[in-house]
Amino acid sequence: MATAQIYPSLLAADFARIADAARSVEGRADWLHVDVMDYHFVPNLAFSGDTVTALRQITDTPLDCHLMIENPDRWAPGFAERGAANVTIHAEAVDDLPRTTDAIRAAGARTGLAVKPATPIEHYADDLRRFDLLLLMTIEPGFGGQTFMDSVLPKIEAARRLLDARGLDLWLQIDGGVNAETIERAAAAGVDVFVAGTAVYGAADPAAAVEALRAQALRASGRLTPPPPRAPAFRS
Repeated sequence: MATAQIYPSLLAADFARIADAARSVEGRADWLHVDVMDYHFVPNLAFSGDTVTALRQITDTPLDCHLMIENPDRWAPGFAERGAANVTIHAEAVDDLPRTTDAIRAAGARTGLAVKPATPIEHYADDLRRFDLLLLMTIEPGFGGQTFMDSVLPKIEAARRLLDARGLDLWLQIDGGVNAETIERAAAAGVDVFVAGTAVYGAADPAAAVEALRAQALRASGRLTPPPPRAPAFRS
């Protein structure tokens, strides 16, 4: 199990100053979260493979790409080829999990499985061994700035029990409504990777906001001091 990692979401940044936003959390953020939306799977449009290519030129922070798109089987490997360190696909959109995860890995990235709030994780329990990360959405995907859904907390707890019972070395990530008021509840439920948008980029000092959120999560989870950072590792 990882520790409290904070992934600032660039969806909440000023799009005219994306490079500045990435650099503002350099050395503080564990990874940067890049939401990719196609106006079909979700009713919004944001970022692309070109964004990943551009970010790789200006920051060394690993990029976590969350694909909220139709046909991820076709497009996901390309994000890994462009330099994403992790590519997460939605269970509701993917057609061939083995083929797509193998292609992402062959391109050099970790891979994650995302599920919407109403999607039961139990349907994918036997597939989790293929992944490095499980993303539970704590809002309906598509737009930043939404309110954290407390109704997902039992699902988080169930996911934590499932991962631990099966001895799966997956990071348990949440995305949506993560802020100073919600992060402790999520950490206590078993989350170890937190995507935070407005809580970071809406703050006067984004880097300090990252540190404050991490400290809250560590306290709530009972992990009072962070262990040494874990580098991205690829599993066959």
